Amino acid sequence: MLRFGTDGVRGLANVELTPELVLALGRAAARVLASPPGSERRFIVGRDTRLSGPLLQAALSAGLVSEGVDVTDVGVLATPGVAYLSAEQAAPAAVISASHNRYWDNGVKFFSAGGSKLPDSVEDALEAELEVLLSHPYPVPSSQPSKTGSAAGHALVGRMETDAGALERYERHVLFALGGRRLEGLRVALDCANGAAFASAPAVFERAGAELVAVLGCDPNGTNINENCGSTDPGKLARAVVAEGADLGLAFDGDADRVIAVDAGGNVVDGDRLLALFATDLAGRSLLSGGTVVVTVMTNLGFHKAMKAAGVQVETVGVGDRNVLEALDAHGWALGGEQSGHIVFRSLATTGDGVLSGLLLADLITRRGTRLEDMAAGALERFPQVLRNVAVWERDGLGRAEAVWDEVRKVEAELGGGGRVLLRPSGTEPLVRVMVEAPSQALAEAAVERIVAALHASLGGVASPGHA
Repeated sequence: MLRFGTDGVRGLANVELTPELVLALGRAAARVLASPPGSERRFIVGRDTRLSGPLLQAALSAGLVSEGVDVTDVGVLATPGVAYLSAEQAAPAAVISASHNRYWDNGVKFFSAGGSKLPDSVEDALEAELEVLLSHPYPVPSSQPSKTGSAAGHALVGRMETDAGALERYERHVLFALGGRRLEGLRVALDCANGAAFASAPAVFERAGAELVAVLGCDPNGTNINENCGSTDPGKLARAVVAEGADLGLAFDGDADRVIAVDAGGNVVDGDRLLALFATDLAGRSLLSGGTVVVTVMTNLGFHKAMKAAGVQVETVGVGDRNVLEALDAHGWALGGEQSGHIVFRSLATTGDGVLSGLLLADLITRRGTRLEDMAAGALERFPQVLRNVAVWERDGLGRAEAVWDEVRKVEAELGGGGRVLLRPSGTEPLVRVMVEAPSQALAEAAVERIVAALHASLGGVASPGHA
């Protein structure tokens, strides 16, 4: 059975993540997340543009409806858009998406009523309920005792409806963050990754007054999501920015909860630099609650140094925007994010929102009247960082791989205080992620190769260039 990772359940569509499994997951979600029987029971379901999306959305919805839950189908909508609707309507929600993965993967992300990611305890309850349902494939629905020969079972069936205004309301919500300011005069290029933001992102920036000089990745066909485009591959966007003379390029991932920027010179500006810009801007306007920004263990050491110099406190948590959100909510802080481009403005959203973050970056450039390349260059001095994804036979075996950890300790001793090493199993794929920061690129690459070789010897697998 698939398990919850750092961001929901994910696997190979129609092979690991089958419609039968997703239907059972819908039933489990109805029992664990929906309101109890006797009250109004509603669930919001959206998806990205993958070929398997309609199939799995139908399966999840069928499971929910079979338990007496009414389902609002919002169709193709960015993950943060579904989260916004969940908060707007105080209803639990789900998104059928595998985020930045290629089209053959898919997944299910859940939000509790109010738009927040699920805590571990609730995910554990979902997994337990799912296991029961898979062990007994034809159980009596939990909300009604069996009455053979009566109409009672039919009365359990929930209703299916659509929400034609969902996209418009989400776009208005994002635009509200500008506080009435406009982006006239700013030339912007977008790459929507052939994903969920293909309609909303261009609409938002046009309505804000920006001039869209290039719009890429807005022709989804079910199989081209994240294919040589978007936040994980911004090369085409960088070339378009230079060719069209744009002031700013923005690349989203498949479900649009991430954004990576490109400056006018075609240089990529990652989530660490964006977060540094936002943190110092908010601090300068006395809007950074507690004077603190939340980051993950993947955040570059240069960010920590820059924030210390700026007088901003940094709280470090595990990988995943869910962990960032938990820290923000626990302390009432305003800003957090990841190197990958998940950025959370907690007073405006309940999750990372690529379109919102991109819009606020455009607003920052407009307010300051300064080029992004100048701001980004001064935001932090980045330590050379090398990432590798190593496919392994048994990612859970990392903790027992003593030879690997011996090599890690040797590398750490050699780096001293001038770098660091991070190994972690992927929460969604059979991979171990290796990250090394060092005073030079050559040292970082050499250290990574040593650790990857130890992983090969202990756990097998093949290494490939990685992303957070």
